[in-house]
Amino acid sequence: MQVPFVDLRSQFQQIRKEVLSAVEAVCSNAAFVLGPDVESFEKEFASYCGTKFCVALHSGTSSLHVALKALGLKKGAGVIVPAMTFIATSAMVSLSGGIPIFVDIDPKSYCIDLDRVEELLTSDRCTLTSPVGAILPVHLYGQPAHMDRILEIAKKYGLGVVEDCSQAHGSTWNGRKVGGFGRAGCFSFYPAKNLGAYGEGGALVTNAEDIFDFARSMRDHGSHQKYLHLFEGHNYRLDTLQAAILRIKLRHLENWTAQRRNVAAWYRALLGNLEEVTLPAEENGVKHVYHLFVILTPRRDELRSFLSEKGVGTGIHYPFPLHLQPAYQHLGLKEGSFPVAERVARECLSLPIYPELTREQVGYVCEQIKAFFCQSFPK
Repeated sequence: MQVPFVDLRSQFQQIRKEVLSAVEAVCSNAAFVLGPDVESFEKEFASYCGTKFCVALHSGTSSLHVALKALGLKKGAGVIVPAMTFIATSAMVSLSGGIPIFVDIDPKSYCIDLDRVEELLTSDRCTLTSPVGAILPVHLYGQPAHMDRILEIAKKYGLGVVEDCSQAHGSTWNGRKVGGFGRAGCFSFYPAKNLGAYGEGGALVTNAEDIFDFARSMRDHGSHQKYLHLFEGHNYRLDTLQAAILRIKLRHLENWTAQRRNVAAWYRALLGNLEEVTLPAEENGVKHVYHLFVILTPRRDELRSFLSEKGVGTGIHYPFPLHLQPAYQHLGLKEGSFPVAERVARECLSLPIYPELTREQVGYVCEQIKAFFCQSFPK
């Protein structure tokens, strides 16, 4: 049996007629940039996230850049970032004039460890020319960070909060969808995301009108009115074709999320007694949307090779924590600085998970994992 890590073709076949019809409509209208579908998608996605505003952008990376610039951080201000995430999170801190301050992750949720954050804020580790100005929690793999406590910490220390929701479309903390807790929430619509475009795409959501106004201007060269520019911005516009496709896919998102959660439940049932593997946790009061189903095992690389031979695709998210990336050598952080992030980077393995995955396919994947660890597969 072949079980690909991602299968975007199967999803397309389900919505083929809707997508092709929407694409034809955009092409017929020839409104390819900031056309009516962009504004409609913004309203629909804001409603979905439970926020007042949404600004559609051309990537999740650009949404982070816009959000951090909108905070008005002083040059050299520190921004607290988890040590385990994709580099776009920390890179946009630097591009916005800030300094990323890495913190270890929680060993259960893999989101930022808030005990370590509090330790940091009461220590002398932050030797910056400007104080810490913000915290940027990442809802990693689809698991929401502990937003209530993050907001408490932010209020106590006067920090701005920007949420990186790039892997967590529809994830909830105590019944509220992520994205609307902080000053802004940033989403990616990269094709493999839970809500993915057919190309690049992203969005910023917010309840703050000043953030909304700034983001709309920054995405279009600092302009609200053609050829009148309030400041030097960027070309961060989402094209209309992607917006039209995202509008269709948004209508299916809750059903697709339920199917992802079913797949996760199948994995738990079949691998729950396997001592050699650590399964992802899902804390009380949260809704994990399983953008990725990440297991840990000290024999990660051997298992991955074995599964590849058996026709099972896997991924590694991520093989190097941020503080050990060559890009951040100048920060002077060494191996051992953040032991949890380092262990997760060594042991993490992402198994196939997408709405179209069948129970038979999941059973096959689990059978092969158990075979690798020399255990019999239960009948």
